[in-house]
Amino acid sequence: MTIVNGPQHRTWLNVFLVIVIAHWAEHVAQAVQIYVLGWPTPQARGVLGLPFPWLVTSEWMHYGYALFMLIGLVMLRKGFTGRARTWWNISLGIQVWHHFEHLLLLLQALTGNNLAGRPVPTSVLQFFFPRVELHLFYNAVVFAPMVVAMLLHRRPNESERSAMACGCATAHA
Repeated sequence: MTIVNGPQHRTWLNVFLVIVIAHWAEHVAQAVQIYVLGWPTPQARGVLGLPFPWLVTSEWMHYGYALFMLIGLVMLRKGFTGRARTWWNISLGIQVWHHFEHLLLLLQALTGNNLAGRPVPTSVLQFFFPRVELHLFYNAVVFAPMVVAMLLHRRPNESERSAMACGCATAHA
């Protein structure tokens, strides 16, 4: 973990951020396809889902990304201090729930036993919100505190700066 949270912390954060933004862009593209272009939800597959439609319907792919996010948030956590750590922990806490929801979806897909006898795998909050909107929301509420954490991490106060083991700080607060 020293490599991830020490001198290479900025590099690992940037790699993580690029992957997170790419995933986030897929959800935004899907929302644009539905709400701006008026496509029916089954045809609105984001960018990669158009040439590879199985990506959108693969619970393994969605679970894999949720797990990747959870692992990334856990692995990169020790590099954060002070206020940035608080915001990173908020993102991590929300992602724990998001991961649970995807695990629930995956288990239903694998066993064929869907919640409440529904025809498709259904997460807990899908009883109240449609899946596309729910996952757009999940990604937004995980992403927003993560960005706040990264911004605070780049501009630490003096006590936070002295506790940092990386060179991510670029300016004095």
